Amino acid sequence: METNRQKKIGTVLQKDLVDILQGEVRKNGISNLIISVSKVNVTTDLSIAKVYLSIFPVEKGPELLNAIRTNTPLIKHDLAQRVKQQLRRVPNLMFFIDDSLDYIEKIDTALKGEENPIENRDLLAKRKKS
Repeated sequence: METNRQKKIGTVLQKDLVDILQGEVRKNGISNLIISVSKVNVTTDLSIAKVYLSIFPVEKGPELLNAIRTNTPLIKHDLAQRVKQQLRRVPNLMFFIDDSLDYIEKIDTALKGEENPIENRDLLAKRKKS
C-alpha cells in the first residue's frame, strides 16, 4: 500500500513529466501524437519511479518508448531542475506502456456480446488457458 508521501511525490512527478514529454513533442514539431502519463508509482525508499505512459496512436508506442528510454538521463535532468525545491533526490525513472485502456476495451467488447462464446462455439478454444 502506498503511503501519502509516495502518492504526493508520484503526483508531482506525473505533472512535471507530462510537461516535459509534451513539450518535447511540440518542440520537435511532431503532429498526430499524444503522450500522457497515466500513473507514477514510487517505491517505499523513493529511489525508483515507475512511469506508465499512454501513447496515441498505439502503433507508435514501442518505437516511442525506446526513444524515451534512451533519453531517460536527459528527462531525469529536466525533471530534477523542476522539482529541486520539493525533492532532494530525483528517483530513477523506469518507463512502461500503460495498456489498461486496451484491456478495458477487450472487456467491453466481451460484455457487449460481440465475442459471445455461447452463440459462437469456435471462440471457446481461443479462450481456454493452456
